[in-house]
Amino acid sequence: MPIAATLSLYIGRVFLFAVLMMLAALSALVVLFDFIELLSRSATKAEASFAIVSAIAGLRLPWIAMQILPFAVLLGGILAFWRLTRSSELIVARAAGVSAWQFLAAPVLCAILLGAAATAIVSPISAVMRQQAEALDDAYLRTGGGTMTLNGGQLWLRQSDTELDPKGVAILHAGSVLSRAGRLTAQDVSIFRLDGQDRLLERIEVPRASLQGGDWVLEDARIVRPGGLPGVPATRQLATTLTVERVQDSFASPDTLSVWALPGFIHLLDRSGFSSIRHRLHFQSLLALPLLAGTMSLLSAGFSMRQTRRGGVARMIGSGVAAGFSLFVVSKVAEEFGQSGALPPGLAAWAPAVAGLLLAVALLLHLEDS
Repeated sequence: MPIAATLSLYIGRVFLFAVLMMLAALSALVVLFDFIELLSRSATKAEASFAIVSAIAGLRLPWIAMQILPFAVLLGGILAFWRLTRSSELIVARAAGVSAWQFLAAPVLCAILLGAAATAIVSPISAVMRQQAEALDDAYLRTGGGTMTLNGGQLWLRQSDTELDPKGVAILHAGSVLSRAGRLTAQDVSIFRLDGQDRLLERIEVPRASLQGGDWVLEDARIVRPGGLPGVPATRQLATTLTVERVQDSFASPDTLSVWALPGFIHLLDRSGFSSIRHRLHFQSLLALPLLAGTMSLLSAGFSMRQTRRGGVARMIGSGVAAGFSLFVVSKVAEEFGQSGALPPGLAAWAPAVAGLLLAVALLLHLEDS
């Protein structure tokens, strides 16, 4: 057992070094292509200097590294196990009676810990930096008033409204919304105030509204009650728990939110009537990242530990790369089904990792039996 533990630690060290080197190389390559794409977009933007474009590309680096991590584990693992097999180290270990499950313990643990560190530590840093990158992108490279104008400009939300009924709700629809300089302005607003049994209490028609502090300020608002005539236009206020930042975040990419902030923000979206499917799917994907990284380490071992003297090494390594990219395609298809609501977010996020794990275990069992 001490021999197996020492061997596993040695293989784990070789595996970790190969994965980190592959992660650095792939991240640098993707950032380079991203930088070139940003430069092409900035060609017609006089305000977008070389420093601004470089800052945007640099701020995206942690997010890119998180996206690449599973592939870095797969390719780095294939490289590490292939080198160990070519040098006959793994062959000698297996001939000495050490099973693959024993010396793979440390590499799999390293991969899981890398995934956990990415989720718990890198994800919050990535979210902050991605948010700053999106802000610079909006300010210098995009045309328009911000994230909400890119989503069609309309706004639907549902919030609690206890002024007329203790269990009442208010449903707000704005024909156009503009967010600029920390201020949210809505045009052609209709507000439906309902009681606890979803019966209409009154409707408020507002040509212009703005979100200020903890209130919607409704300018020239007309109140229409069932069976009554429209009231006299007047400026009114409607209390809300929303802020400009929260409304902007609901339209922004879930990648700009920390994994620690996502559960509370998902609850807020559900209370406010926004769709939380994207955020739920992203949260579950972050939770599944350690399992996915561990699965990739097992896949890399299953496809690269074949003995060189049997031949077909290039084909086995190519099969491992193909299996990894097939798993990526399956995960993207599951993500699309999850975002459309056809699959629960948890199933869409965890199913590809679990399917890959079963494939990797089957490959290793076949390798051990042969």
